[in-house]
Amino acid sequence: MKIGITCYPTYGGSGTVATELGKALASRGHKVHFISYSLPYRLQKFNENVSFHEVSMMQYPLFEYPPYSLALAAKMVEVVESQDLDLLHVHYAIPHATSAYLTKQMLEGRPKVITTLHGTDITIVGNDDSYFRITQFSIDKSDGITTVSDFLKKETEKHFNIKTPIEVIHNFVDTNHFRRDRYRCAKSLFALDNERIVMHISNFRPVKRIEDVIFTFAGINSEVPSKLIMVGDGPLMSTALRMVNELGVSDDTLFLGKQSDVAGLLAIADLYLLPSDKESFGLSALEAQSCSVPVIGANVGGLPEVIDHGHTGWLVNVGDVKTMAEYGKKLLTDEKLYQETSEKSRRRVLKLFSQERIIGLYEQYYEKIMDI
Repeated sequence: MKIGITCYPTYGGSGTVATELGKALASRGHKVHFISYSLPYRLQKFNENVSFHEVSMMQYPLFEYPPYSLALAAKMVEVVESQDLDLLHVHYAIPHATSAYLTKQMLEGRPKVITTLHGTDITIVGNDDSYFRITQFSIDKSDGITTVSDFLKKETEKHFNIKTPIEVIHNFVDTNHFRRDRYRCAKSLFALDNERIVMHISNFRPVKRIEDVIFTFAGINSEVPSKLIMVGDGPLMSTALRMVNELGVSDDTLFLGKQSDVAGLLAIADLYLLPSDKESFGLSALEAQSCSVPVIGANVGGLPEVIDHGHTGWLVNVGDVKTMAEYGKKLLTDEKLYQETSEKSRRRVLKLFSQERIIGLYEQYYEKIMDI
């Protein structure tokens, strides 16, 4: 097939999944055309089946905010016509689904459009009064709709009264890339032989509850020799730096900033923490488990679909840092329990969330929508 993919090219779950999906489709022989305002950050290596088309916007004094959605639609039309695309697969509803709808109108009904919803496009942005109606309209005008979790499907149906059937296709991970035994052990760069490594990766927004990560680690660190590795950056970085000093764990905490490829870091972790108060899926938790790293997270959103409570990790109520710390201490001091949990984490990812399985589901869905 000839497939156009539009996503946000920056760090974040939706752009990551969209880019990895395109790369995987290209490896199966499909022609993939990315259409966005800049090169997706995970699209660095050359692939003969992958092309990138940059959306340029006119800078004009009249436009306080350049109308990206219109420029994107115009570029979509150009690429559809020049490359004879079979379908457009847009990730994140606003403004991508809207631009895809405009594209179909300009091209008199072609190509087919599939919209994948990733989370905040429904739970935050789409629910805002200024975007609700256009989000609802644009999604419902798609030929196909997918969500990355059962939770998100239910939220979309509940709040938007979508008439088009919604298909759940979970996020996936390249299990050959995210695996513990692929990388040489670099643990000694961060911790002593007798220390455990606790890790968290995010954009440090309030929804990620960075404070809970640090409180939980302080509880673990009080009894288990350990280091906390924080990967990422964002609005709560200053808060995090202050908290590690106040809780006396600054010497055992490392802030590594944003990293483009976290597989090598996850491979040296012993425990991953994800205490968010909202997670439509939890891609970083999936990547951790693929590296045989147990996860302790909050019992919210799509995380129960990713973490099998009591088997591949544990789920707690939002904000319950005491219980998170207790689970962490229990896991990191019981070698038999740790080994069992670690092995179950990897096996479950291989069974349910491997790239091979999920890409196959997308191909089947594409064919289904093309035949409508």
